Amino acid sequence: MSDSPTRRIVLGAGAFAAGSLLGIASAVAQKPLAPTPACHDGDEPTPAQTEGPFFKPSSPERIELIEAGMAGQPIELVGFVLSRNCQPIAGALLDFWQADAKGDYDNSGFRLRGHQFTDAEGRFRLRTVVPGAYVGRTRHIHVKVQPRGGRVLTTQLYFPGEAKNRSDGLFRKELLVRTAKNEGWLAGRFDFVVA
Repeated sequence: MSDSPTRRIVLGAGAFAAGSLLGIASAVAQKPLAPTPACHDGDEPTPAQTEGPFFKPSSPERIELIEAGMAGQPIELVGFVLSRNCQPIAGALLDFWQADAKGDYDNSGFRLRGHQFTDAEGRFRLRTVVPGAYVGRTRHIHVKVQPRGGRVLTTQLYFPGEAKNRSDGLFRKELLVRTAKNEGWLAGRFDFVVA
């Protein structure tokens, strides 16, 4: 594993991404969460997965998917979009969609759907609820990631410790979000590596 200056800067900044860099209150995360994956120069891209039947284009631009009165465990998911040589990618599009806490998708509106762009340092931040499992599927969040002018990565993020992870044929451990819980919130971390 090389220890280039770029790698040290990105990983050093990444060590704080679940904390102060993205403005997460200390009540959410007591300590920084490790990067996922720990980027090395020349990393494999994040694995692609099926879009599934519930994607809707033209979601609203927003980082806050939680609405007043919404049931479920709140989670703040943060991370970076990185190139294969561990360079942060500014202005990358991330489009998220998911089921609610009961495992239901909103197919008529845009509840629990939204897109955003990474900041100048390649960071993103999403506030939502942990999705419910449903028949045949474990808990997961869908996402499309696209660098400016680049190819779209469509994938899904999964949660550790879920019993249904073992029986879900799409589950991949490489797509597990790192999590830590504190004062009612779940803090999550996932870094996307795109080709």
